[in-house]
Amino acid sequence: MADEIVTLYRPIGPAEFELLGQHGFRRWRARLAGQPIVYSVTNEAYAKEIAERWNVRDSGIGFVTRFKVEKNFMDRYQLHRAGDSKHTESWIPADELEELNDKIVGLIEVIGEFHSKAR
Repeated sequence: MADEIVTLYRPIGPAEFELLGQHGFRRWRARLAGQPIVYSVTNEAYAKEIAERWNVRDSGIGFVTRFKVEKNFMDRYQLHRAGDSKHTESWIPADELEELNDKIVGLIEVIGEFHSKAR
C-alpha cells in the first residue's frame, strides 16, 4: 500500500450504485461509449451538490461515495475547475480505469443519499 493517499468523492445514480455493489464496493464499472473520462471530485460538498441536483433530477435518487486512492497515482492528473472554487475535479481517461481501480485503497463508501421530494 502507498504511504500517502488522496480522498476523492464521486456522485452516482442508482444504476452505477448497483454495479458498484456487484463489484463489492471495490471497483468502478467500465465506462460506456461516449464517456471518455472517469471523473471524481475533490470535496464532499461538491459531490453532494451534484448528487442532489443532477442525479436526483435524472433518476430520482443520488448517492455520494468516498474512496481513497494512492497519491502517487493521482499525482499524474491535473485538477480541473468546473465553476466555483470548490468545484474541482480529477479526470482520468477511461482507458486507465482498471489502473485507477487497482490503486483504490480499501472500500468505496456510500456516505450520502438524496431522494426526489415527489415520492
